[in-house]
Amino acid sequence: MREIDVAKIRETVRDLCLKANFELRADVLRALKASLKREKNARAKNILKTIIENARFAKRKRIAICQDTGIVVVHIDIGQGVALSGGNLKDAIDDGVEEAYCKGYLRKSVVSDALFRENTKTNTPAIVHIDMVDGDKVKISVSPKGFGSENKSVIKMLRPTDHIEEIKKFVIDAVKKAGPDACPPFILGIGLGGTFERATHLAKKALLRPIDKRNPKKHIARLERELMREINSLGIGPMGLGGNTTVLGVNILESHTHIAGLPVAVNVSCHVTRSAEKTI
Repeated sequence: MREIDVAKIRETVRDLCLKANFELRADVLRALKASLKREKNARAKNILKTIIENARFAKRKRIAICQDTGIVVVHIDIGQGVALSGGNLKDAIDDGVEEAYCKGYLRKSVVSDALFRENTKTNTPAIVHIDMVDGDKVKISVSPKGFGSENKSVIKMLRPTDHIEEIKKFVIDAVKKAGPDACPPFILGIGLGGTFERATHLAKKALLRPIDKRNPKKHIARLERELMREINSLGIGPMGLGGNTTVLGVNILESHTHIAGLPVAVNVSCHVTRSAEKTI
């Protein structure tokens, strides 16, 4: 049994929060640069250049890529051969988030009550998902999720008899409704199957996968490619001002489900799709 002090978890969460907010993911930056080369619309090209320059400036100056530094979503895979010591895991995560948001002068956007709206002034508590896995390591993925795009995320309980075209229509309609309000070009995380809550979790987790890697299942990978092609033909473009770069990536995670259901969740994410991870 390997012992890990939760203080190490706190330090890792702190560092990952800062990295995610200051440094745009390499796969997203590559996609932006590739899209700039392909883009035909002059206005769209200028917007993409500005987005890329903004990311460079944020990394160099160690400032937030976007002013909405989000609510922090933490995915933790804990090996069954690990014994955590030194305190409470969730307290350690929240302490790490609070340290990062103070140290990095990041906007604190979390309110303690959905109706009374009092700011916690720490950007905590974080949203934490814990999975037990094989091994004796802990993998931590941190994703600060802004709400301009989160507010455009949707779920639908389709019928098991619905054709794949119904899935595509639902996803494409979600993009159309998001329009310029969610700061395109988008990255879409799609959860397919499971239950109501499982589908949304899969959609969120799908955003962690590099957008230049397709789902290993051929029929799902084909659906990812088809959605990307059809969404980019909508003409929404960067910031909704036209062009053929509406989406940078479409990532689908699928699950088993019930014979009577077909849940589909779309977690919309903007061009500032932030995440960072580390295994300890």
